[in-house]
Amino acid sequence: MRVHLVDGTYELFRYHFSPGNRDPERGAARGVVHSMLQLIDDGATHVGVATDHVIASFRNDLWPGYKTGEGVPAELLAQFPRVEEALEAAGFCVWPMVQYEADDALGAAARQAIRDPQVEQVVICTPDKDLAQCVTEDGRIVQYDRRRQVLIDHDEVIAKFGVLPESIPDYLALVGDTADGFPGLPGWGARSTATVLSHYRHLEHIPDAVGQWEVSVRGSAKLAATLADNRDLALLFRRIATLADDVTTFDHLQQLRWSGPTAAFPAIMGELGGEHLVARAEELQRRHDQA
Repeated sequence: MRVHLVDGTYELFRYHFSPGNRDPERGAARGVVHSMLQLIDDGATHVGVATDHVIASFRNDLWPGYKTGEGVPAELLAQFPRVEEALEAAGFCVWPMVQYEADDALGAAARQAIRDPQVEQVVICTPDKDLAQCVTEDGRIVQYDRRRQVLIDHDEVIAKFGVLPESIPDYLALVGDTADGFPGLPGWGARSTATVLSHYRHLEHIPDAVGQWEVSVRGSAKLAATLADNRDLALLFRRIATLADDVTTFDHLQQLRWSGPTAAFPAIMGELGGEHLVARAEELQRRHDQA
């Protein structure tokens, strides 16, 4: 069995800002429903979709510059509850996040799903670098960029970032993440960070004194001094970049099994201008019932 976990927030942004979106009030929500039905058409059976019901999370209490909904178009924000309602009516398991983020739900669900021996693989459908920390060496948890049709496995994470998946939060703590709104430490770039973390793996293993370093990095004296002076800040950034593991998602795999459209689906899709998706969902349901 393969479990697909989808970043609904990413999907909503992707469809809203698509050059082909001519309906800014409803087009993104309609596009996400279409995308999820396509996932079923492609063979997915067990699917969970996580969304940021509100953009702010507990991380905003940790760092004042952390991302908020500021700057997000109002017509896009208004579609979050609409797409959640539409996906549930389409028969999908949906996790709208308030205190936590969609990424937290995806990570928690992946870890929970993989504990079940029935699950051969968990596919986290998002290109978001934060989820790279969940990828496993045995290939049982991978990422998949559906837009580019690129699989991101253990080797690909190392090739892209220069560190193991387990070191991704440490990596982001040092280099920063402009999309999430925390700056990292001055001078720590992608190359120097990868070189140091490929050896030490985690922040607490990096010595304060550059004379104790077992790797050679350009500007190492300054980097070591910066880390020594800002270690607590780096650890805070790592906490921000680490996916929470106490998010409630599902209790049993059966909850993730696509159940087909409900009686509410036609009316909701009518409001979203997606009447054509009703027949498609019903056809997919017939196929699944016959399988």
